[in-house]
Amino acid sequence: MSSPVPSPAPSVVLVGVHPGQLPAVVLEAAKLAAALDCPLVCAYANPARFPVQELDDGTVVAEALDPDYVDPRLLSGQAEVFPEELAGELAETLQLCRVPWRSVLLAGDPARALAHCAETVGASMVVVGTHGDARTPLRDILRLSVAAQLTRLASCPILVVPVHGDAAGKGRQ
Repeated sequence: MSSPVPSPAPSVVLVGVHPGQLPAVVLEAAKLAAALDCPLVCAYANPARFPVQELDDGTVVAEALDPDYVDPRLLSGQAEVFPEELAGELAETLQLCRVPWRSVLLAGDPARALAHCAETVGASMVVVGTHGDARTPLRDILRLSVAAQLTRLASCPILVVPVHGDAAGKGRQ
């Protein structure tokens, strides 16, 4: 007698986000999450901080890279929070999408942070955007590209959404 095959844990689509990012990246990630019938996780990695503790949901508790910098919010007992402006941009972009989503705050190198978060949350795919300037030299794109670094670090597929040349508003739907 064979035993029933357990259903796999629900997967997520992880999208790397940052302030001022064109909406096209998040919208493509939301379409993919809807097609896969899974939630969307929007992750922002603050490169000016480094992780000191990881929470179960993939969020990290972090410290400033500059030991002389003291965040007044943290002194008053407030926890580090996802950037308000970015949270507002995401809420506006995703308001018409019918996909459950949440945001997570990461710290450190964005490619490393996203790759680690993808494993932590069980992402089936990571979605990131290209550089906004199509005139960036190829050597700089390969050296500085979060997507290029992710291809070497992540254990799941990476979807790169082209946003260069989209500044005229094509991605601002």
